[in-house]
Amino acid sequence: MLKVNKKLFISVSAAAVLSLGLSACMENVMPGSQSKAPLAASIDGGVSYPVNNNMTGPYHVNPQVAKDAKKIFNGRVPTKAEYDAWNTDIMPDGTGLPEGQGTAEKGSDIYDAKCAMCHGDFGSGGGGYPALSKGNAYELHETLTNQRIKPDTDGPVRVFGTYWPQASTLFWYIKDAMPHPQTGSLSDDEVYSLVAYILNVNEFEIDGQEVDDEYVLNREKFLKIKMPNRDGFEPKIDGPHGRDNVRKYFSNPDNFGAQKYDVKNPASRCMTNCQEKTAKVVYIKNGGIHDFHPALSEVRDLPVEKKSASAFDPQKAYTANCAMCHGTDGMGAPVVGDKAAWAAYTAKGMDKVYANGIKGTDAGMPPKGGSSLSDANFKSVVDYMVSKSK
Repeated sequence: MLKVNKKLFISVSAAAVLSLGLSACMENVMPGSQSKAPLAASIDGGVSYPVNNNMTGPYHVNPQVAKDAKKIFNGRVPTKAEYDAWNTDIMPDGTGLPEGQGTAEKGSDIYDAKCAMCHGDFGSGGGGYPALSKGNAYELHETLTNQRIKPDTDGPVRVFGTYWPQASTLFWYIKDAMPHPQTGSLSDDEVYSLVAYILNVNEFEIDGQEVDDEYVLNREKFLKIKMPNRDGFEPKIDGPHGRDNVRKYFSNPDNFGAQKYDVKNPASRCMTNCQEKTAKVVYIKNGGIHDFHPALSEVRDLPVEKKSASAFDPQKAYTANCAMCHGTDGMGAPVVGDKAAWAAYTAKGMDKVYANGIKGTDAGMPPKGGSSLSDANFKSVVDYMVSKSK
């Protein structure tokens, strides 16, 4: 979604869009003895209410669940080593970014050896993995406002250089998750080299200097990277006031195109009877399709099975479904034509022979030999095999 000022809109919480859409959430008036004052706004702009008399807002709370929750074992505090091993994120302000350096030329060699098989030559994409570059990032950044309103309309180009707001995410992701499936195998210098190469194929400049093959990227220079789309996302989530910015942003539905229908109190939320009474509701009259060809039928009978014009041929069915096992020695099945072998089965009665064939046996005979023959047709095939073995 695009704003008038052409900034790209991104919703941090889809739930916020839904809850502040055509009908918002609950009213601030609580039933009974409930507190009318909500707690601090949630991250999506909604509000939560304290538990009072086993109710939170208009909703009942099971006190036994809350009591039992205190008994839940939530683990232990991690050791410093465990925490440091987990806390590897790299923030836009440089927090977590290690010292090191690398060139795009060295990064090209690493990329060809460990990345190109998934991300394509020069980061062009391929094999189901995302492209990392489509050309000059600054020029392609302008395509982010494109709308695909026609089949041949060029859409927005969303790759690292054009779309991502911060370069720190690239370093972090490569360091923690690449190359697949050898994550964590790259040194800091190798990651700097790969980042330099990706900046190179996106035709980046840092502090007015082109990132060419010999450009040496280090921590100091990395922190000077200015992404073309650094101001393209809202709300602003970075910094110590990020959460408050998000709360403030989603508290105003005008920021993302939602509406509130409580005209008397626009700041409140509504769950029922939110439509203005003055709104006119118009229903379609005499509409819809009524002239069906063929006419609609309410009959729910199964279609009548059409009998084949040709009579069932048990010999063809035997050849197609049974000859593989019963036509040769070595498969463990009685061979057609072997009188003694079949006599051992028929001596138990044909009903037993039919039953074993239809249901299958533990000796490896699948039901009906794995065919889709009906019971009647399968019995005909058994009769054929027995008749050829007398």
